[in-house]
Order: sequence, then structure tokens, then C-alpha cells
Amino acid sequence: MRLTMKHNITLGSLFDGIGVFPLAAKLNGITPVWASEIEAAPISTTKYRFPDMVHLGDITKLNGGEIPAVDVISFGSPCQNLSQIGNRAGLSGVKSSLFFEAIRIIKEMRDATDNLFPTIAVWENVMGAFSSNDRLDYLAVLRAFTDAEVPMPASGRWANAGMVRGQCPDLAWRLMDAQYWASPKLARRQRIFLVADFGGRRADEILFKPRAVQPYSGAGAEGRLSAAEGDRGSFIEAGGRIPIVHPFQDFRMRAMAKHGDKKRFFTSFGKPTDPFPTLLASGVNRFAFWYADDPLGGCIRYLTETECERLMGLPEGWTKYGAGGIEISSASRYRALGNAIALPCANYIMAGIEEALDG
Repeated sequence: MRLTMKHNITLGSLFDGIGVFPLAAKLNGITPVWASEIEAAPISTTKYRFPDMVHLGDITKLNGGEIPAVDVISFGSPCQNLSQIGNRAGLSGVKSSLFFEAIRIIKEMRDATDNLFPTIAVWENVMGAFSSNDRLDYLAVLRAFTDAEVPMPASGRWANAGMVRGQCPDLAWRLMDAQYWASPKLARRQRIFLVADFGGRRADEILFKPRAVQPYSGAGAEGRLSAAEGDRGSFIEAGGRIPIVHPFQDFRMRAMAKHGDKKRFFTSFGKPTDPFPTLLASGVNRFAFWYADDPLGGCIRYLTETECERLMGLPEGWTKYGAGGIEISSASRYRALGNAIALPCANYIMAGIEEALDG
């Protein structure tokens, strides 16, 4: 009887942050080998969570032909110059231009391995990448991956999902909103995910094929996906009463107050079915809560670090400790979570990669 050995799929993570791509990889049997990151708190977090993962440091100082070759390279390059709330300088901006460093590393690794590694690359970024620089930035992204003259769409606008075929790599992209990838809903977080397949024509299978994802376990279970909403109702103990908790849309409230729209002003307190607002690296989100028997006694308060982790689908306490078990500061945790990727989205993609490479 002949035994078939499964290939040990490996991952390298550029602009690693708090290790969401490595966590999603691990949940799907893919081994995180190395990471590149320069922020101290996220590095400390991932050293604690992935003690066997090598940290390579600053991406601008790496040579893709000299670092360990891996099957998959993931990267969520800096979005400050692409975001709708950023300066919109596009890929020419100081931060977002680091995208091309990742492309360089991928090409150097492929050149050094006779075009064997990486087989798959995954890029993540903000929705604003579709429209920045008169929509030419996303065209530059596609051309950088394919090293070919990809045309602009006839409409002049990029669709929320699409493909580029007939080139190497085979490309597919999709706009994914984290609020729709878990139940209860996660934070509202629209992100572009692009998959490049250098070894075949499987990008569409990885990114579009319906599949079951890792089920949610009880909140806080080690190494699993935590409940996004968890026990939101018991955030604050108050004699056993269960508060009514709604997302607070402070931007909406300010706008409606300015226009004197009283009816829509009250919608700032949201509905029970609303996703929580986007988590931002530059600020901490708030929500409103009150008790049914005391509607005038409610308040608006900030989310805790644990609640932010839940809203990203991360295990509770994921960012609490760093290397050596030292606690990470609250400010650093909020910033890191605001820059992070929603785990269920990354998990879906890693499940597709494992299926494609080992299926």
C-alpha cells in the first residue's frame, strides 16, 4: 500500500502586524516560517504567539533570494496613502510605496528558486486603493504582479471582484467586508484581497469558491476563532441586568446635529443588527448602552481591547502579551488592532490556499 504524504505548506508574512495571516495559516495546517515587521509591539505580540517564527526585520533591507523560500507570501502593505481618510497620495506616497518592496522580494525569491517559490501571494489593502490617483494605483498593482500591460476597464472603474487571466501569475481580487463573514457580525471593515497564483490557474478557486470556514468556538478559546459578539451584553456588571448594546455612530451624530436632523440624529445610536463601526488605528471606538428599565441612565463608552479583538474575530487576549509574557500597553494594542486584518476573511483565504495546494 502506497502512502501519500501531504506537502508541508509554508508561509512568509510581510508587513506582518499582529500575525493575523500567520494565525489563519496555522488554523489551516500551514506553517508560518518568517515575518517582516518594524513596529515593536506587534513584533513582541507575534514572538509570544509564534515562538518558532523567525523575524527578519525591515522589508527594505531584505533580499528575497537570500531569505527562506516559502510556498505563500502574504502582505498587507501600508495603506496610509490610499485610505479614504488618509492623504490620498497613492502608491507614490512614502508609506504605500512600500508595496513595491514586497513585489521585489517575491520576484527575487522566484528568480533564486527557478520560479518555484512562492507559489501563491496574497495582498490585502483598503478599498481606497481602487480609486486613489484617478484609479491608476490599482492598475499599477495589477501590472506590478503580472509585469504586463493590463488594460483599464472600459468603464474606467474597478469592479469589487475581478480577474486577470492569461498571464503569470493568475490573478483574482475581491472586496471583502468583515461584517458579513461571521455571525454575530464583526466590525465593518472593507478590504481588498488579491490572490496571485504563480503555479496554475487557481486564484478564482481560492478567492471565490464557497467553502466552510473554521467554526467559532467559545470566546477566548486558545488558537481558535473567538465569538465576534461574545457576551457583549455583560461587558459591565450591574446587578445581573442585561444592557441593550448598540454601536455608536459618532460621525453620523455630528453630521445630523449640524444639519438639525433630529430623527436621524437618534439613529446614531444604531440598531441591534448593525455591525460595529470600523476600527481605526488612529482612534478608539465607542458604543452606547442602556437598560430597558432605565433608558435615561445609559451612557456612551469606549471599547476595551478585548472587545476590539472580538470585533476582528481574534481570540480574546491575542494582543495582551508580548515576548516573555510582558503585557502590551493599551495604546499599542488599540493601534495594532486598528491596523489588523479581520481573521475570518484571512481564514477563508488560507483555507482556499491549503485546498488548492494540497487538494
